[in-house]
Amino acid sequence: MEIKEFVIRLAIALLAGLIIGFERQWNHKATGLKTNMLVTTGAAIFVLLSIKITAIENNIDVTRIISQVVTGIGFLGAGVIFREGANVHGLTSAATIWCSAAIGCMAATGYFMETLICTALVVIVNTFLVPLENWLSNRKSGTE
Repeated sequence: MEIKEFVIRLAIALLAGLIIGFERQWNHKATGLKTNMLVTTGAAIFVLLSIKITAIENNIDVTRIISQVVTGIGFLGAGVIFREGANVHGLTSAATIWCSAAIGCMAATGYFMETLICTALVVIVNTFLVPLENWLSNRKSGTE
């Protein structure tokens, strides 16, 4: 992989994180601009590293590093979940971090259109499903 391709893939991962992070920051959520940008970029760096290593040594499986990104990001996501009495907060932020890592991996592998689609879907879920979620949470039992 040429350095130009490396930079393009990394920049697309960073841009996807910026888009997702902007939505989170705009809505004053726990994980915002920098967090999501760093998650997508970090995931992309690990995948790009595995791709570069695989180009040198043929007996290395690229998917092994991707699977470790999934595991590692789980710990990061768990750090933003907290319990306050009977309420649990941060689940959507944790899920968004998880998706951001997957999107970073996607960008690093060169699937640019898929990266855009996935980024759009995360933003749509986090933005446009809020009224539906509020309606479901606020409706009275037994009335439909």
